Order: sequence, then structure tokens, then C-alpha cells
Amino acid sequence: MSIKAGFGWTGNILHIDLTRAIAWRELLPANLLEGYIGGRGLAVRLMRDYFKLDPFDPQMPLIFACGPLCGTSAPASNLLSLVSRSPLTGTIFDCTAVGSFPLQLKGSGQDVLLITGSSPVPVLVSISKTKIEILSAEDLWGSDVTTTRAALEKYGCIAAIGPAGENGVLFANVDFGNGNQGGRGGLGAVMGSKNLKAIVVNGNSEVGIADREQFKTACQDVSRLFDASQFLSGPLGLSQFGTALMVDLMSQRRMTPTENFRHTFFAAAENYSGAVVKSSCDFVSRSCCNCSIKCRMFDQKGQQLPEYDALSHFGALNGIGDLNCILESNRICMEMGMDPVSAAATIAVWGEIRGRFLTAVEMPELLHDIALCNGAGKLLAQGSRRMAEQLGRPELSMTVKSLELPAYDPRGAYGMALAYCTSTCGGCEQQANTIAHEILRKPVPTDRFSFSGKARIVSISEDTIAAADSLSLCRFALLATSLEEYAAILSAVTGVDYSAGRLAEIGRNICLTEHFYNCCNGFSHLDDRLPERFFNEPGSSADGIEIRALDRSCFEEQLGKYYRIRGLNPDGCFEDADLLERLP
Repeated sequence: MSIKAGFGWTGNILHIDLTRAIAWRELLPANLLEGYIGGRGLAVRLMRDYFKLDPFDPQMPLIFACGPLCGTSAPASNLLSLVSRSPLTGTIFDCTAVGSFPLQLKGSGQDVLLITGSSPVPVLVSISKTKIEILSAEDLWGSDVTTTRAALEKYGCIAAIGPAGENGVLFANVDFGNGNQGGRGGLGAVMGSKNLKAIVVNGNSEVGIADREQFKTACQDVSRLFDASQFLSGPLGLSQFGTALMVDLMSQRRMTPTENFRHTFFAAAENYSGAVVKSSCDFVSRSCCNCSIKCRMFDQKGQQLPEYDALSHFGALNGIGDLNCILESNRICMEMGMDPVSAAATIAVWGEIRGRFLTAVEMPELLHDIALCNGAGKLLAQGSRRMAEQLGRPELSMTVKSLELPAYDPRGAYGMALAYCTSTCGGCEQQANTIAHEILRKPVPTDRFSFSGKARIVSISEDTIAAADSLSLCRFALLATSLEEYAAILSAVTGVDYSAGRLAEIGRNICLTEHFYNCCNGFSHLDDRLPERFFNEPGSSADGIEIRALDRSCFEEQLGKYYRIRGLNPDGCFEDADLLERLP
């Protein structure tokens, strides 16, 4: 294979060293573009020289990477990956961000923005195709996200942190505008440690397409599959209710994490179901650029409404059935720039330790205190594991690798239980969404109460999602399509012949690289474990559904199978010390 210059890839990486206040562009090696595609894969590969550094080391890079489909009209493809090492978990960490920022970054002439160093004073970075500037941001330091964006939006598209990132909250996010936030795991705190308040980009260069006829045909194939998907486009699907539709779905299957995962059903969840949110907030469905799914929900004032995980965790997980409290809690997280999932989960752990969960009236004030590290908020800003350890109740932190679990109780979907533990980020559902296999698949889903075959399902899902992230592809697209359809689009854009099998192989290499980084940083089988609660306590059984405690021996057996599939030893580590040298 050989790269055709200007098609899909710009071939450029922009380096910014904030310590020395300098910037320079370099050409990306062709073998890295071919072998890792872009986005998450390329960013993870570029971490090879840095992954052992402390997350707050000035030389730890913060990497924004676009894939070759970003900037094209390929359906659901205009994203970027944000990659660094998480201060919350210590793992290699990636997240995706949507909106205009990825398009403008790509349009300014680079596939990758890699930021190292730390400025002695607060700064912002301004990027265009012809000019890069490092400017003072002292007048914006301390400002919330809305204030920051209002001051800068006339200059371009913005990625910014709020007070949570400035104050080192270990689950601080980076805001990309219009309710788009990324950086779960504290990448906003990494940005804050560099004294970097914001990045402003302005670029409108077009992305070249090698074969426009093939591209048009391949995109039409994907659009037809989107339109045919009941989950994406049907009358009860994402386009009608957003991810809030999962509130009812998880409640019906009795796998709603409730009161810090003590239970799996919350009767008051009906107060914030998708239908109630839609009628109460009179919301408007919107799509991201070049996407017909329209899964993002905004109220009439333009405020993005909470995604499912935030709805459920500020609701059931904390025993709160007040929709107004949930909406306000999510708004505060967006304004302060912090992850609502970890924030709500940490507060739930604190509630169980204290013997009393917060009321709807108390929640907003504590969220402000967390973002500002005031009072008890300073303790909670460390995340639930560190907080629970300091309070003498480490067993109550519902985390894997220190990352708070999302709103899918693992006792209700055994593939998800395994995926939480194998994820290189920690307790995250994004790297292997087995819910698609165990809950959403039609007509017959896999048995959600069985571990049989789940190691294979998880590993295939991880490889597929890693490849999709590298293309700059929305993960929802995989609920209706496969890598085969997007391999045709990628080939048309780049002029390089890719197959679904080749993309899956690249995804596997990305996952192996992430595992290798974690193993080198001391992670092992001891970290690939769920909290004891899930093995010792059943969930809330009723309506003919029995939610049993997980069988430890079956779980361990399947985890061992996963290790063998990945080429890991029984301790979850690599025997092959030269693995990275044999990868592209």
C-alpha cells in the first residue's frame, strides 16, 4: 500500500511545547498512517515514547488526533480522539469528541495536535493554517466554560477547560462546544496542569477524496443501513429520544445501578425516562456533522440535555427521582468542565459511607464544591477510590482500575461485567459495548446471564471499536453497520485498499499496544477485577427476572480465555517484551 498525498490524511503533526513557547510541524511517517489509520490508533502509537511518565509530568503529551474520514461527508465520521495518561486511573486513556472542533483542526492542515510542556502562566493556543500563537489567558483563568467560550468564539472553534480542570479535579473534562465534552478520566486536569485554558482553531481546507464515485456509493450504502435500523432511526430509537431511551430499557431489564449499586431497580426512574424528558423539556433532536442519527438532545434554550449515564447516575445511583435536580446537576458539570458520570458515582459512594444519600437540594452545592475543591469537595475531587480509601471504606468504591462504572449494572449483562475489567481505560463500556449483543440485537440477543463465549465477543468488539475510533467514526454507527462498509469508504477516501479484516487487525494492534503500556506501568490481573459487591450481593429480582450475584469461577474462567485470546499470561501481562518492536 502507498499513501496518496492529500487524500484523507494531511500527513502533518503539529507539535506545541508550552514550556519553551514554541510550535513546529512535522510530516507523519507513512507507515504509521497506514498501520494505525489516525484518531485513537495513531495517538496511542505516538504515546510510545511517553507512556511511563506521570500524568502531570510537563512532558506528558495531550494528543488530539483526527482520522482520515474526519472532514469528509462520510456518515457519522467527524470526530477526534483525545489521548493521554489518566491522572484518575494511571492507565492509557482515550475519549472521542464531536462537533466543529475536529473539522476545524483537520481543516487547519494537520491530522494530529500534540501538546507537551507547561506554561508558567495561563495561556491559550490559537491555530490556523498559516499561524500558530501562544497567547495569555490570565483574564480567563477561573472562568466557567460558557464565559470562556463567549470570549473566544469569534476567533474560531474552541476546546477549553473549566474550573475543574484548572483545580486538578481528577475527573475533569475538556469542553468542545455545544455540550460536547471529552476527557473522562481527568484529561481536563492534564490540560489544566499545563496551564492551558483553551485551544482555538480556524481552518477550512477541504479533505481530498481519491475516488468520488466509489465514495458516494459506499456512503449511500451506510445511509440506507442507518435508515433501516430501528434502534437508530425507528419511532422508539435514538433519533426520537436520544440515549435517554436507555432509562426504560435498563429499568425493564432490572439492571439500573441504584444507591451505589446496592440495588438494580429504581421505581422513580420513570420520572426521567426518555418520554418524560422529551415532554418536560420540549427538546429538539440534533445530529452531528454529516450524520442522520440525530441522537443529541437540546432544550429550547440550546442547552444539551443529559445523556443516559448522567440521567441514571444523578438519579437512581443517588436515590434521586427529581428531574430538575438531574438537569441542574448535569448543567453544573458542563459549566465546571467535569465528567458527570464520575462526579455522580463519587457522590453516591460518599452517600453510602455517610449512611445518607444527598437530597435534590444538596446536590448542586456539592458539585460546585468539587469543581472548586472547597470543603468536602476537595476530598471528592480525587475520585471515589481515593476518597473511599481515605475514609476507611475502599470496598464501597464501585470502580475498575479506579474508573467509576457507568449506568449498566454488570449483574444484568455478563459480557459487560467482563468488558469493564478488560478495558484498558478502566471501568468503561465504550471500548467493548456488549450491550449491543446482550440487549439490543434482533431478533435473538446472546444470553445476558451467561459468561459463555463472552471473551470472544468482548475481544472482537474491542478490536472493532478501536478501528472505528481510528477512522473518526461514531460508535453508534456500529449498531447498524460493520467495518466492511466503512472499509469501502476509507478505501475510496484514501486510495489505499483496506478490507474489514485489515481494519480489525489494526484494531487488535491498537488494543495490544494499550495493554502493553498498562502492563509496563504495573497493571495486572489484580486490576482486572470488579468490586466484591457484584460477587456477594444479588440485584433486585422481580417480574420474572432473577438478578443473581456473579459467579466468580465462571468470571475468572472467561477472563482467562480473554487473556489467551490477547496473548497474555495468566497474570494478564505480556511475556513478549519485544511486542512493540514487532508492531508498526
